[in-house]
Amino acid sequence: MSKPQWIAVMVVAALVLLPVAVWLDLRNLSDASLNAQATSLNTMITGIRSYYARNVVGRVLAANGTTQAAHNYEAIPGAIPIPATLSIEMAEVIGGQEEDIGYRFVSDQQFANRAAHQLDAFESSALAAFRESRDPKAVKTEITGSIFDRKIRIAAPVIMGAACVACHNTHPESPNRDWKVGDVRGIQAISIAQPIAENIWSLKYLLTYFAGAGLFGFAFTGLQIRQALHFRRMNMELEEANSFLASVSMKISKYLSPQVYKSIFSGERDVVISTERKKLTIFFSDLKDFTVSSERLQPEELTTLLNEYFTEMSKIATEHGATVDKFIGDAILAFFGDPETMGAEEDALACLNMAIAMQRRMVALNADWRRRGIEKPLQARMGINTGYCNVGNFGSEDRMDYTIIGAEANLAARLESIAEPGGIVMSYETYALVEDHVRASAMEPIRLKGISRDVVPYRVEDIHTEGLTNESGFFNESADGVRLFLDINRLDSEQAEQTAEMLASMLEALKQKKGDG
Repeated sequence: MSKPQWIAVMVVAALVLLPVAVWLDLRNLSDASLNAQATSLNTMITGIRSYYARNVVGRVLAANGTTQAAHNYEAIPGAIPIPATLSIEMAEVIGGQEEDIGYRFVSDQQFANRAAHQLDAFESSALAAFRESRDPKAVKTEITGSIFDRKIRIAAPVIMGAACVACHNTHPESPNRDWKVGDVRGIQAISIAQPIAENIWSLKYLLTYFAGAGLFGFAFTGLQIRQALHFRRMNMELEEANSFLASVSMKISKYLSPQVYKSIFSGERDVVISTERKKLTIFFSDLKDFTVSSERLQPEELTTLLNEYFTEMSKIATEHGATVDKFIGDAILAFFGDPETMGAEEDALACLNMAIAMQRRMVALNADWRRRGIEKPLQARMGINTGYCNVGNFGSEDRMDYTIIGAEANLAARLESIAEPGGIVMSYETYALVEDHVRASAMEPIRLKGISRDVVPYRVEDIHTEGLTNESGFFNESADGVRLFLDINRLDSEQAEQTAEMLASMLEALKQKKGDG
C-alpha cells in the first residue's frame, strides 16, 4: 500500500487479462467442439458405410443381378431394405456408435411382422401435432437436463410420398390401406446430449483467471480489513490525543491572555525567544493596604476575595481587548498594542475605558463585600502610560515568558503608586491621545526613581459620575456623614419603586433638617 501505483498496474492487468482469458477459452471451446463433431461425424459415416456395404452393396452383388427392395429384405435373397427399414436400422447403427447422439425413426403404425415402437410423451405429442398441422416443415423441440448436463431433442414429420402411398396401400402386411399423399407416417427424432460437467475444464483459462482474481480479491480484502483496523486504531488514538490536547489547551489558556493563546495555537507566533519594539499603552493596578487586609482576614476569605477581584478585572480586560501580562501578588499588569493593535490612539482610549470600567465595577464589588461582613473592602489604584517597550518572549529555551520590558512599563507602575484609592493617573503621553474623550487635571510634576525627566501626571476626574445619569444609571457619592451607592440597572421594577420611596423619605428628612437649621 506504500506504492499505490502498483495497485493501478494490477487493476489494468486484470482488465486486460479478462478478455484474453475469455478469448482463449472460446478458442479452446471451438477447437473441442469441432473435434467432437468431426469425431462423431467420422464415426457415423464409418457406421453408415459399413451398413451400406453389408446390407445394400453386398446383397446386390450376391443376387447375381436380380434384387428388389423389401421391408423384410433379410428373408429374401438379394433384396435390399426399403427407405423406412433403412431409417429404422440406421437409428440402431447411430445409437450404437455414439452415446451422446441418438436417432429414432418411429411410427404408431408398423407392419404386421414388426415389433411395435414404444413412443414416449414427446414423440406422441409431436406425432399428433404433425398430423394435425400436416406441415412438412414443422419441427418440435424439447430441451431437458440439469445444471450438470443438457439434452436437446428435435422431431420432424415423415411425410408419405406417391410411391410410399402405392406401396403401403397394396402391401399385405400394411396396417393401413387408405394412405394419401402428404399424410404423416411417423416421425424421425434426433437427440444430442451435452454433459456440461465433463466439459468444465474447457474453460480452464477463464477458471484460472477467476481463481487468480479470487485469490487477489481475498488478499486485497484482507489487506483492506487490516488497513481499516489499523486506521481505526489510529483514529481512536488520534481522538484520545485530540481530547487530551484539547483538555491541555483549555488548561494552558488559563495561563495566557486570549490574544497570546490564539496567536500561538493558530501558528501566527512561534514559541521562540524573540522580541519587538512597539508603542504600547501600559496599565498597572494595585490594591491599597492589601498587606493590612491580608493580616485582618482569614486566608480562606482573602483567597476568595482576591480571586473574585482578579476574575472580575480579567473579564473587563478581555472585553476591552487588553493583553493581561501577569498578576504580581495583588497587582495587575496589562497592555494594549500587541499582539493586536488598533492604533496608538484607539489602544490608549481602550485602556482608559477599561480602567474606568474596572473602578466602577470595584464600587459594586465593595458594596457586595460589605454585605458579606468585610468591614474594609479592597480599593484599587491604577496607572496608565503610553510609550515604546520591548515586547515578546523572554527567558530560556526551556522556560519563557511573554511580557514587556522597558522604562515606560516602570513609569506606569510609578503612576499607579501616586494615584488615590479608587483613582486613575495617566501620563501626558496617554492624556495627549485621549484628551478629547476624558476629563482630567494635571498634577504637580514629580520626579520618579529611575525616570530622568520630570513627569506631569494627569488625574482622571469624574470616574463615577461623568455621563452616568444618562448612560449607565450608576451613582457613587460619599462625604462626611453621607455614603450613596446606586446602580439602577441591577434593580427590578419592584426594587426600583421601593428605592424611590426610600429616597423620597430621605429627601423629605433632608428638607426638614434644612428648615430646622
